[in-house]
Amino acid sequence: MKRLIYLFIFFFILVSTKVMANEIMILKLEYGNVEIELYPDKAPNHVKRFKELSNSGKYDGVVFHRVIDGFMAQTGDVKFGNSNNSEFNLSLAGTGGSDLPNLKAEFTDIAHTRGILSAARSADPNSANSQFFICFDSAPHLDRQYSVFGKVISGMEFVDKIKKGDPRSGAVPNPDKILSLRSK
Repeated sequence: MKRLIYLFIFFFILVSTKVMANEIMILKLEYGNVEIELYPDKAPNHVKRFKELSNSGKYDGVVFHRVIDGFMAQTGDVKFGNSNNSEFNLSLAGTGGSDLPNLKAEFTDIAHTRGILSAARSADPNSANSQFFICFDSAPHLDRQYSVFGKVISGMEFVDKIKKGDPRSGAVPNPDKILSLRSK
């Protein structure tokens, strides 16, 4: 009986470690690697979409088109914001998304604090698609208004180095980009 219990514990640890490792993403920037923990229990559809686009390489080469110092860095426009794509157009970056349908909001009680990843959207709460932002600092006015789906757990100092844009609009004339984004 003792062996059975030990076997069960070993199996549980093995499975839970595998599941947890699958929820960590590596965002490669020019400045270094950023580890992101995803929250599939809080925003399952946003996590699924993020992983799908990441692991298929859709975010590779996508620029941080809107970056406001002390607020957030926005990226993820896989249509117009991908510098590796023939449709790349910096003046349109931030207006596009993926070919997949928009996502319904998955609002939670998770606060928008430093390092939080949240889905960017238009005025329609159910319009998130591929774009997301990373908070530089707390932004309580976004709480329960945007779908939080992850958090930077390592490498926030590299996110801090992303080129900042115009203080009002956040527009970045020569933006940094995602080198790659994959599951760990």
